[in-house]
Amino acid sequence: MSGIVDPGLPAGPRSTDSVPGSTPSPDPGVRAGRRSERFRGGTLGPAGTVAAVVVAVAVVAALWPALLGGADPLAVHPSQALLPPGAGHPFGTDESGRDVLARVVAGTRASLLVGVVATLVGGGTGVVLGVLAGLGGRVVDAVVGRVTEVAFALPLLLVALVVIAVTGPGPVPAMLAVGFATAPGYARIVRGLVRTARSSQVVETAVLLGRSPATVVVRHVLPAALWPVVAVGTLGIGQAVVWASALSYLGVGTPPPAPEWGAMLADGRTYLATAPWMSTFPGLAIVVLATAVTVLGRALRRAGAVR
Repeated sequence: MSGIVDPGLPAGPRSTDSVPGSTPSPDPGVRAGRRSERFRGGTLGPAGTVAAVVVAVAVVAALWPALLGGADPLAVHPSQALLPPGAGHPFGTDESGRDVLARVVAGTRASLLVGVVATLVGGGTGVVLGVLAGLGGRVVDAVVGRVTEVAFALPLLLVALVVIAVTGPGPVPAMLAVGFATAPGYARIVRGLVRTARSSQVVETAVLLGRSPATVVVRHVLPAALWPVVAVGTLGIGQAVVWASALSYLGVGTPPPAPEWGAMLADGRTYLATAPWMSTFPGLAIVVLATAVTVLGRALRRAGAVR
């Protein structure tokens, strides 16, 4: 009995560690470690901070390109064609005398917009398919599973080109193409999360308490399945930027003369020997933005993993 003191034991304060059913008091070093773990989990870290700054600069460039680019990205000056990087043109000029820096800055809007919208399309489509597979019967699960397996068997770029072949080229079809091509990955993740949530104790308790199926799905299953997808979606933006640039490079994305990084790469391939800056700076912009968004997404996931 917990209320009886054994006379053979020395008197004094007793630790709750020896009392059955009580919660052990953690060691001060353990408490400090947990506080440190929570602190590390709430910060982005050096790499995440640098990535956040790069993404913030990209957002500024997309919303207010004049603050960073200065010159008109569409202004043609034939007398200044193919000028190397210098004081007047830090990134040089292209074959029409247009400022490459201004075009790279102005192209941030198109590339970032395509990446974000494509991720929303892919994530939304994947959530719908994943929820249907996770909550539907065996037939629905089998159909969705076969569709996603076929999509995974095909290269992502090929799936995007098939979508564009149906819808036609342009920036909006490029967004839809990249989004639909990435949807199977999100569908597989959501299906697994929904099935895990269905078998959790919270859902079983809600069912025993007589909650309606719709209430159980909306209040318990979907939140557990959707929040991890938001974190994964931040990683998909960088990938979507790369694929959208690849479509523009192939000539089925943003049409010229609108500034877009993939299209600028395609224009500069003819002048690689004489004016390599035409392709170097748009290529660096793609790599830097895609890497920064991916690193930031991973940092956000780590920051939210420990509470």
